[in-house]
Amino acid sequence: MPGNEASEPLLASNGANPDVEAQGQEPQQDQESRPDEHEHYSNRANWLRAAVLGANDGLVSVAAIMLGVGAGSTDQHTLLLSGISALVAGALSMAAGEYISVASQKDTELADVDKERQQQEAGPRAREEELEELAQIYVSRGLDYGLAKQVAEALSRTKDMAVQAHARDELGIDLEDLDEKTNPFQAAFASMISFTIGGIIPLLGGVFIRNPRARLASVAVLGVLALALFGAIGAWLGGAKKLRAATRVVIGGVIAFVITYLVGLLTGEQG
Repeated sequence: MPGNEASEPLLASNGANPDVEAQGQEPQQDQESRPDEHEHYSNRANWLRAAVLGANDGLVSVAAIMLGVGAGSTDQHTLLLSGISALVAGALSMAAGEYISVASQKDTELADVDKERQQQEAGPRAREEELEELAQIYVSRGLDYGLAKQVAEALSRTKDMAVQAHARDELGIDLEDLDEKTNPFQAAFASMISFTIGGIIPLLGGVFIRNPRARLASVAVLGVLALALFGAIGAWLGGAKKLRAATRVVIGGVIAFVITYLVGLLTGEQG
């Protein structure tokens, strides 16, 4: 019948084929169920830098000072006093230095953003020049001028949007994350705590051993092992190669240990 003949193509086109439909849905299901594999290690850069540098500095500073003092004196009390003094002074110095560094960086970034805001408030001609500057930035990144101008105009509909666009694309400053990623108190606290953690390790190596040579050997061995561990942890958190990072950190620390030990040996009461 003609009616049946007309309906057959319709069924063929609209009818649901389970195999085809399943094949079409599987990629979408896989995509939805797949975990986010696009996490960037650079997002950890600020706190990771402060933590790893603080721990390495604490370990190297305290261990090197203890080795230098131990090379020049066999008195255990003097050795521990020097280690504790180095730990306290170093932790406070790291906190102060990190606070000043991050606060200065934040002040500079805010000053640059304020200049962009002043340009937006300087009048129509200044805003047109800023719009052209933003468009040229997008042209330099591969867009055609027409499209770049449209993007610049879309991102500059208000003064606040224009300031945010210039801060992000011209200055490399993300205003939404500025307070979070450049927090001087957070950086100072992280540096102080990590320095303390690193500095306690060589102190523990010299507290309970009475023999002078064994005491220094314990400080040195613990120092080297901890340096390798810190280097590997920092590389793992940053997505880098652990062996290369650990080797680099150990070599730098050992050089500091040897030089400080030799200085103490030459200038101490035994020299």
